[in-house]
Amino acid sequence: MPRSNEVIRQWNILRDLEASRRGTIDGLARKTNVTTRTIRRDLIALQTAGFPIYDEVIDGKRFWKLDTQPFRDLFPGFSLPELYALYFSRALLKCLAGAPFQKDLTTAFAKLEAVLPRNTRKFFDQLPTVLQARTGRRRGGNEIDKTIEGLVTATLGQRQATMRYHSLSSKRTKDYLVEPYRLLHFQGGFYLFAYVSEYNEMRTFAVERIQHLSLLETTFEPSQELSSELFAHSLGMMQGPPQHIEVEFTAERAPYVREVEWHASQQVADQPNGSLRLSLEVCIDQPLRNWILSFGASARVLAPSDLVAEIAAELKRARAGYKTSSSKR
Repeated sequence: MPRSNEVIRQWNILRDLEASRRGTIDGLARKTNVTTRTIRRDLIALQTAGFPIYDEVIDGKRFWKLDTQPFRDLFPGFSLPELYALYFSRALLKCLAGAPFQKDLTTAFAKLEAVLPRNTRKFFDQLPTVLQARTGRRRGGNEIDKTIEGLVTATLGQRQATMRYHSLSSKRTKDYLVEPYRLLHFQGGFYLFAYVSEYNEMRTFAVERIQHLSLLETTFEPSQELSSELFAHSLGMMQGPPQHIEVEFTAERAPYVREVEWHASQQVADQPNGSLRLSLEVCIDQPLRNWILSFGASARVLAPSDLVAEIAAELKRARAGYKTSSSKR
């Protein structure tokens, strides 16, 4: 039997002993579909790894127990699976490389590893990688780390800040006086949600486009409570009133579309020809347009009519661009 299967079985024995408080060798053998001799070897291996497993005789019958008190003393309130989940979640931190709390999280996990018994860490490390996080594209690179750190400080201290910001939509660079409310992480990028007194409104800024940031000593009192979900009606990081959207997907793409929750408001209707109609209550913004266009000919907007015309015009321009490229050859 491969070593990975052996470690997985031993981990399942640990979880079973913690959940049931005690178990017999015969019972563990039945649950794991191995011999009692194998279970005895597993229990010895777990004891060697530092797990406090011991046996006791109750009414003439021998039971095995896992004493979880040592782990509770080190990590109050944590179960063994929760402790392992926390230990293993280090892999997920790669998704937030360079994030404002990256350094603190790294030192926190170093402390966790230092407290865990050496053999216990070794056992955890032998468990197969069942969850892996891919970092993906990171916008802005390492140079935005100081900007993010400054924005976190400003947000926590409710300090006003000035910043020089380059807008891709207007193609202008402008200085702003802002009151930072919240930082958001979305698809590899950080966004600042801040109040701009010049416009008397809340605005969203892409952090990688902040060219310079200065924190002021002046503070501000939040003028409004922010929703836990700032962009509830958008497929991205935009705001606007929701509208009823209907998109039809071909039979070939229908299975993929059906298995994903694109938005909390979505309604799915299967069609007789195998196609699928998806209804959404979202705002019409660039993330929505990009999402529809990403399906190419597999998606057709049915409503509203102005979005139908807009997507059709965009596809027409795209087609014209390919014709131009072909004629130059």
